[in-house]
Amino acid sequence: MEVFFVELLKRNIHMDRVRVQAVTQFTLEDDMNIPENKPDVAALNLEKGELVIDEIKPSADYVTVRGRLKLMVLYHTMEEGSNLVVVEGKIPFEERINMQGVMPADAVTVDGEVEDISMNLINSRKLGTQSLITLTAQVEELYDEEAPIAVHGDEKVEYRRMPLDLAQIAICKNDIFRLKEEVALPSNYPNIFQILWSNLSLGDMEFKVMEEKIAISGDIHLFVLYEGEGEDHPCRCFETTVPFSGVLECHGCREGMLPDIRCHLGQQELSVRPDFDGEERNVGLELVLDIAIRIYEEERLEIISDLYGVSKEISTVTHRADLRKLLSKVTGKTKVTDHVHVTNGTVLQLLHSEGIVTLEQQTTVENGIQLQGSVQVKIMYITGEDESPYGSTQAFLPYQYTLEVPDIAPEDMGKVRAEVEQLQVTMLDGEEMDVKAVLSFSTVVFKSVPVELISGVNVSDLDTGKMSSLPGMVVYMVKNGDNLWNIGKRYYVPVESLRELNALESDELKAGQKLLIVKGG
Repeated sequence: MEVFFVELLKRNIHMDRVRVQAVTQFTLEDDMNIPENKPDVAALNLEKGELVIDEIKPSADYVTVRGRLKLMVLYHTMEEGSNLVVVEGKIPFEERINMQGVMPADAVTVDGEVEDISMNLINSRKLGTQSLITLTAQVEELYDEEAPIAVHGDEKVEYRRMPLDLAQIAICKNDIFRLKEEVALPSNYPNIFQILWSNLSLGDMEFKVMEEKIAISGDIHLFVLYEGEGEDHPCRCFETTVPFSGVLECHGCREGMLPDIRCHLGQQELSVRPDFDGEERNVGLELVLDIAIRIYEEERLEIISDLYGVSKEISTVTHRADLRKLLSKVTGKTKVTDHVHVTNGTVLQLLHSEGIVTLEQQTTVENGIQLQGSVQVKIMYITGEDESPYGSTQAFLPYQYTLEVPDIAPEDMGKVRAEVEQLQVTMLDGEEMDVKAVLSFSTVVFKSVPVELISGVNVSDLDTGKMSSLPGMVVYMVKNGDNLWNIGKRYYVPVESLRELNALESDELKAGQKLLIVKGG
């Protein structure tokens, strides 16, 4: 008895996906008391918050997140011997995030953002704080899809291939990159007595995949407001950009792979250091960049998309797989301009400005992603008034911009990154300032490739009744939508036999064309 078998040779396609994701927003409110060793508050100048997540505890269908919001406030006082003062505080929180499908054993990551902070002066010893917090929790997973690429077995099995351009995940991990820099003050600046306020941000970040490593480059934007040495402790501000570069070891990566790498400032320490002459004129930076590394490899793979038997009946078992290919890696920039009016005091000199871009909505439109949001700009200045020597104001500048992505579909949406690339604030007069910002956006968009993958085959004897109803020889009239494959499958005839028997030079068929079909040919 003849033994007939068909075996599929399969290839693993490495994929990654977000299995579960949930977003929650909540407000943190509390009063912040001024410590006894700090002077009274006359007016508030700047504030900032850093979200610290201490514990992530997954349970069935929800996650508990515990952490704290660290607050820093810069204010000025009318007490003698002090001008600008910094006070710190913290607000603990515990939040439950509903996540349908999450399990206690899952590795859940949570990203937190401080969307907005507002502070008000209750009295000279107490501040009221309110912050809007956004937490994004997700479970990422790696998995394999098995795609048939060859058929072993009886020689009378017909199969056809389908080419697929795919982007497979090659490397998926989180890492850190440490930076140590030292910045010297210009010669005309006084020595540092103490740093009052600082702001650090990253810009022009670039990642290049090399053999077994990733080259990293970018800029550190540094702002320092400090009290100088001297009898009256002059207040000075210093701003600079420090370029940096380095290499991160990354086993398995190669040139030509596609990086989708995201990073943000993690732990950061600023310190005052002496120069060669022993004077306190250098600012030391020790930074940790938290880096999420996703590197993809593009490949063209030919899979078996269909098969049929000539001497046996063969049926396929299929399942739907959502594969993907690279659609586009895009960047774009837009300008935002506005005038800001000052309501408290007259501007004598600008001290500092900083901007934070918020992406509030992204929508797929024809050939692009429409982005909407705002830039929160904070400005600190000197007023020249004895009762209130420092002032501050903030403004929200709305923007709308379309990032061009040809052929994008709604299911192809990529995650867009937004940052303030440049911010320029200039005085127009004592009560009005001109604000200009350049915003940059970037994303990697993968196109969804839904496909039915053959996971198995069933082999059985031909249906004798069905076979007897098929003529041994027939002249077939080609109809619209016909091709050699579906004609051969219908009559259990090899495609090559149809070609040879009809002396076809190509596989193209036209409606009305006649084909001779001989069973067993």
